[in-house]
Amino acid sequence: MQRDHDIVIVGGGMVGAALAARLGQAGKRVGLVERGQPPSAPEGDFDLRISSLNARSLDFIEASGATLPAERCCPFRHIEVWNQEGKGHSLFSASDSDLDQFGIFIENRALQHALWQRLEALPTVTCYTGTAPLSTLVSGRARWVELDDGQTLSAALVVGADGARSQLRALAGIDVTTHDYHQRAMIINVETALPQQDVSWQCFTPTGPLAMLPLPGQRASLVWYDHADTTQAREALDDEALKAAIEAAYPERLGAITRIVARASFPIKRQHAKRYIGNRLALIGDAAHVVHPLAGQGLNIGLHDADTLAELILEQRDPGASLALHRFECQRRLANQAMIAATDSFHHLFTGAKPLRQLGDLSLHIAERLPFAKRLMMQQANGFSPFKRR
Repeated sequence: MQRDHDIVIVGGGMVGAALAARLGQAGKRVGLVERGQPPSAPEGDFDLRISSLNARSLDFIEASGATLPAERCCPFRHIEVWNQEGKGHSLFSASDSDLDQFGIFIENRALQHALWQRLEALPTVTCYTGTAPLSTLVSGRARWVELDDGQTLSAALVVGADGARSQLRALAGIDVTTHDYHQRAMIINVETALPQQDVSWQCFTPTGPLAMLPLPGQRASLVWYDHADTTQAREALDDEALKAAIEAAYPERLGAITRIVARASFPIKRQHAKRYIGNRLALIGDAAHVVHPLAGQGLNIGLHDADTLAELILEQRDPGASLALHRFECQRRLANQAMIAATDSFHHLFTGAKPLRQLGDLSLHIAERLPFAKRLMMQQANGFSPFKRR
């Protein structure tokens, strides 16, 4: 069976579903291909997979027409970072960047479910679930995608949003560069004796950061970076031993841990596609880039990819026009490369040799004392021009 669309998006995760919703909201005929099934509504304990949505990302989600569940979201208005070894300390406030808030923390599944609910209400969006691409080729002004359930889809543009192990990227013959940081990040959802406020904070240590992402109420998502073997040993601790380890390592401001809700860990690696585009093809999100998570920008830069691509598509009569795709690659590769360089620099400054760590400590001192530098950093982190007032 052949089905025709303006755009086919492979990957129905948060980035792919957001792009589908934004384009469907604008009346484009969209086919969304997802290997899994539609996500269910979150309930009960908060999921381990938590992401931040910054101001630009929230604007993009709003433009898609999706409604986020307020009870599963935690706004934050301050970001605080300091160095455990020295005296470097910086506090960034949304008001300094002319924002009411930096954004929110939300469970990945809550965001994905909200987007899929929006997709169900859009008449020009067709979702193909439980299937994945087998092959792809270009013929004339269309790219064709053969699915493993026997269907063949055609569109003026095919977008790969199917994650770090993108099947579409592989089928298109696009290679990636990779880097292993030889670290693991342990994610621990906890309930605490103290309510967590509207601040996200991160303490740099020589073995990696200790981070706290606030969740609604007296809950938090802790991210503990360390060497792989140390992290795996810590992950094997029982709840009482893990509580004690957290309270010994984390700053006192976290308060006592009353309950370990869940824990898991994953290796820290960087990955970057050698190109984001092909003939009537574009890559977005983790299919195009995976960055060090210490700045919490992975999902945001993926949504900024989708935002930029959507704007270009909606400006064009031909969504797969070569000039528009080259504009997309130029804009997003430059921005994403800057984020990769920034996260690499933070990683090496605070986990490298002592002279580097001292330089990192000094950089926090300088950032705290230069309001313009703080504004520039926060505006860029939110995906906006640092020279434009909102």
